Amino acid sequence: MADGLEFIPAPRRDAVRAALALVAGGHDAGPVALLKGGVSGALICRVDSGRRSYVLRLEPERIALEHRRRGFVAMEAAAAIGVAPRVYFADPATGIAIMDFVDSRPIAAHPGGRPGIAGELGSLIRLVQKTEPFPGMLGAGEDMIASALRSLVASGLFAAGSLDRHRDELARIRAAMPWDPPSLVSSHNDPNPRNLLFDGVRLWLVDWELASRNDPLFDLAIATTEIADTPDLEAALLTAATGRPPDATLRARVRVVRQLTRLFYGCIALAAAMAGRSKRPDSLDALSPAQFKTEAGEGRLAPDEIGYAFGKMSLAAFIDGCSSPDFERSLAAATRA
Repeated sequence: MADGLEFIPAPRRDAVRAALALVAGGHDAGPVALLKGGVSGALICRVDSGRRSYVLRLEPERIALEHRRRGFVAMEAAAAIGVAPRVYFADPATGIAIMDFVDSRPIAAHPGGRPGIAGELGSLIRLVQKTEPFPGMLGAGEDMIASALRSLVASGLFAAGSLDRHRDELARIRAAMPWDPPSLVSSHNDPNPRNLLFDGVRLWLVDWELASRNDPLFDLAIATTEIADTPDLEAALLTAATGRPPDATLRARVRVVRQLTRLFYGCIALAAAMAGRSKRPDSLDALSPAQFKTEAGEGRLAPDEIGYAFGKMSLAAFIDGCSSPDFERSLAAATRA
């Protein structure tokens, strides 16, 4: 049966067909087009049926059921409050989710410009944080950054002692801003520009596989890396998210948490990039952010090298950031707070 599902692993095609038939409600599922394969390994496709278009997401089999369940529940909760596209089907057991297709436009066409993007994203993050806390946490309830780092150390990807500096810097940050389970809120954990869609009117936040409970500043800190990367844009983001203009203490704490996001990205990107591979990196030497952007943009990194290079770059950026005078000032302000 030629139905455009040839790129779906054969053992999973029947489950995909059944899910599409259920959602289509009697209409034949039309053409299926592969949109992208996520860094997580998920297959993401567009399916046209009748007058409606859907996105089919197929999680990789290596993702544990508990993590599929956490991500799907978070995605459905976000859709229910209008932050994510409507979800029609989500089954953690099969790893299949089907949601509305958003006919996206270049985000640069946003009528509010970059300040409008930063402010609208801040408002979406605020809505997410006001939902019931997402079920489950990355790291099985403990400090998720420390857990991710421990897993990377235990993987043997780097020589013994290579990540000691990362562990020590994390301990310094946690002395100032402890992991505090009672204060955690629902968090997307990856609100970067690739996970934002603009439909010509508004923004949508997609790709919820990393969502969990987390520090209230985590999503905001990620957003200041690329989207709200100037003082004015950061102010627009934080004002929309918190309901008041940011003071110096809040800005300092965001700068500290931004370092945590770099360590987090490094750990999870390397874990995903090295899954099932026998290659072992021989050092922590990494491309600079500018070099990575250039080499990835010009296609000089093979698809299976991008996550690996990004992970090493993120680990290096964490150490570089922790070594700057600005970080020391921010950490001191966070400690006083």
